[in-house]
Amino acid sequence: MKSSKFFVTAVLAIAIGAPIAGLVGDMSMSQPLTSTGVRLPFLHGFPTPQMPNQAELASLERANEWLNSPPVTASALRGKVVLIDFWTYTCINWLRTLPYVRAWAQKYRQGLVVIGVHTPEFPIERDVVNVRRAVRQLGIEYPFVLDNDYAIWRAFDNNSWPALYLVDARGHVRQHHFGEGEYEASEIAIQRLLKEAGAAGIGAGVVSVDGSGTEAPADWGNLRSPENYIGYDRTERFASPGGGERDRRRVYTSPARLALNQWALAGEWTMGRQTTVLNGPNGRIVYRFHARDLHLVMGPSRPGMSVKFRVLLDGKAPGAAHGTDVDEQGDGTMTEQRLYQLIRQPKPIVDRQFEIEFLGPGVEAFAFTFG
Repeated sequence: MKSSKFFVTAVLAIAIGAPIAGLVGDMSMSQPLTSTGVRLPFLHGFPTPQMPNQAELASLERANEWLNSPPVTASALRGKVVLIDFWTYTCINWLRTLPYVRAWAQKYRQGLVVIGVHTPEFPIERDVVNVRRAVRQLGIEYPFVLDNDYAIWRAFDNNSWPALYLVDARGHVRQHHFGEGEYEASEIAIQRLLKEAGAAGIGAGVVSVDGSGTEAPADWGNLRSPENYIGYDRTERFASPGGGERDRRRVYTSPARLALNQWALAGEWTMGRQTTVLNGPNGRIVYRFHARDLHLVMGPSRPGMSVKFRVLLDGKAPGAAHGTDVDEQGDGTMTEQRLYQLIRQPKPIVDRQFEIEFLGPGVEAFAFTFG
């Protein structure tokens, strides 16, 4: 997962039923208290109080690698309006903003340059093969850079996924936005800077998008479960008897009952700092949650492996509540290191007990996210 240099243990990756922190000047971090007493910040990461200046745009020249484009220099961007999008491919918050960024890149292509900055949170996101596959699957056509060394992240003093920085034609950062939401305000800011730069044909309308799968907006009104990590560095509410043992193989058991937002392991696992690895077949993860969607960032521990798994909801096949990566019987196969959507349930949304059983070893599990 992310280095403690850039993050704080208490960070959660979702918001509940309220607008995300807005554009310039709106840097408040008020945190709504849910009905379960869980206080949820709006952002995946924390916003910085500083506004980067035009020198930060030059940090793009320190990128590890450019994809979808030859390298672009800061001088080549002078005279253009630039949208910098910090992202990482397993982040559900960023995935839900992607339809808007994709639509803006297309609608304003005559005057706006969209540049993605892929800064990894998990070790699997440092692998260019994984990133390239995600780009193909997600239909990203605008240029982006790999920022595995966090050079651009540090230059912008950024601490959130997703984060948008809007740069005017003179190379000055004029607007920024952290987290999900406020899409209309962001697009109006794009239009304003394009008009300042002399772009023609910029209308007043805003895009209308219809995200599907993992790109669909969260069901904020029914979201009562915060993101949780599987490695010991930042996990919370772990309920297997005896607790977790760091970096040691151990056989875990799951208690008969879990409270809301508790989770447990069953089978032989090794709990590492950033990820937990299954050492033998038939290992399970159990989670009590309250949300429409449940996702798990996971993957095979070695490239080319595949592991079959089975999902249960309250002890039964999920049926109509299955996610895009499982069928109605709850069966799925893990072949890639990415975010898997395992549950998308119809209303009414209530507390449910999720269980995933892996039929073979060699599984790495990183984090649960909800929507």
